[in-house]
Amino acid sequence: MNVGGLTEPKPATPEVQKIADQVKLQLEEKANEKYLVFVAILYKTQVVAGTNYFIKVSVSNSTDECVHLRVFQSLPHENEGPSLTSYETGKTKADPLTYF
Repeated sequence: MNVGGLTEPKPATPEVQKIADQVKLQLEEKANEKYLVFVAILYKTQVVAGTNYFIKVSVSNSTDECVHLRVFQSLPHENEGPSLTSYETGKTKADPLTYF
């Protein structure tokens, strides 16, 4: 991995699902949308002064609709929760998870 570059995509873990759940309300407020389904399926990370998580989240049981989240997690000693820094809606499971 290049320093500051994105990792290869990995299947979402329970830890990544927890991070996605922690920013769900932030996303719903910014996108003016309620998500009844919110399942993290893939993620990439980028190490900065903390970690950027790029997370692909399935938001529908009946279609392959997804949202892409960019979530910043500060360093542990800063004692701050994850924050949603950017998102992309209108994605599908086939769309690659790239830097945005």
